[in-house]
Amino acid sequence: MTAPLAGIKVLEVASWLAAPSCAALMADMGAEVTKVEPLGGDTYRRMYAAMLGDDFVHPCYQFDNRGKRGVCINLEDPQGPQLVRKLAEDADIFITNLTWPRLQRYGLTDADIHAVQPRMVYGVLSGYGTEGPDSERQAFDQTAFWARSGAMSIFGDRNDGPLLSRGGYGDRTTALNMLSALLAALRVQEQTGEGQYVEVTLQRTGIWALASDVCTALYDRLQPDKTSQVAPPNPIWNYYRTADERWLALVMPMATPYWPKFCDMLDRTDWRDNEELQSLTGLMENGGPLVAEIAAIFASQDLDHWRRQLDAAGLIWEPVAELPEVVEDPALRERGAFSIVVHEQAGAMEIVSAPFHIRGADVEVRGPAPDAGQHTREVFATAGLSDAQLEALIEQGVLG
Repeated sequence: MTAPLAGIKVLEVASWLAAPSCAALMADMGAEVTKVEPLGGDTYRRMYAAMLGDDFVHPCYQFDNRGKRGVCINLEDPQGPQLVRKLAEDADIFITNLTWPRLQRYGLTDADIHAVQPRMVYGVLSGYGTEGPDSERQAFDQTAFWARSGAMSIFGDRNDGPLLSRGGYGDRTTALNMLSALLAALRVQEQTGEGQYVEVTLQRTGIWALASDVCTALYDRLQPDKTSQVAPPNPIWNYYRTADERWLALVMPMATPYWPKFCDMLDRTDWRDNEELQSLTGLMENGGPLVAEIAAIFASQDLDHWRRQLDAAGLIWEPVAELPEVVEDPALRERGAFSIVVHEQAGAMEIVSAPFHIRGADVEVRGPAPDAGQHTREVFATAGLSDAQLEALIEQGVLG
């Protein structure tokens, strides 16, 4: 099978999650990805080492950096950025999440990179963009993607405060946005022969993900209400607890054909025949008092009972899956949702596969994440540095 990005060389000068995760997906598709880290390694790598020890091989770092070659370069030394630009001469795609002031200081802006490789597809990922009042503002996904997009203000139950998102949730969503933009830019570059510039932000990705609510706010300038489990707008678009302390989610946004089927399943012909409950508007206006009764019914039986009943009735629902169930889901495993990397120190380790499949194409995890500086000598020897030059740069603290 053909690897979609075979022959494409990617140079990643990035840390943490979003940009590296994008580059990892390119490695899955066959691109040759070289990751540039500071001496001592990516901040994300060092965080795990500080918490868990240098010998611990964390699966999350493996996930975001699988299949890459790794070099360590001290960008604070004037020779460091020169070496990055040297690597850029032979690359097709440049990915970075360094702040714009740092890119300017190091001479690694798009103009600098295009000066040495005019055909480069240059991609920069940031919290808020490289221009404007927030261009120098530091960001993580929980601030730019989650809080500043508006998502944090509307998720959760209206009786509770704002919810924190899980770590990396917005980063990896933004990685998919970055991937699609870079691949589109690569197509333009192939058509025109000209270098391209791509800019992706955590905040705008968060707004895109929340577009149904944001478009409504653009129309009426109103803050949407949070949902409430005990008083939802629609009683069959809600979540309920079962007798064995599990939760199930009903997602039936229309009355027809779901409400009659739901009533028949619960043997509540009085609800089915109630004229006030025949439409979505009627359910939203008059269904509120039924929620407590529905909750009591679901609480009377365990999840397996309701699994059989809901499936037999042809209703749209799912159990609120817990992660141990997700990773053992036989359907997910059959579809290749998880992959194995073999690390020299940690052995075989399962991680999440690319979230897409291309029939007839080779998209797969191609190896573990590199150790810090694992391929420094190999990469720069290929770039034309002699053994003596490499030894001198390592001794000077420029390479590691």
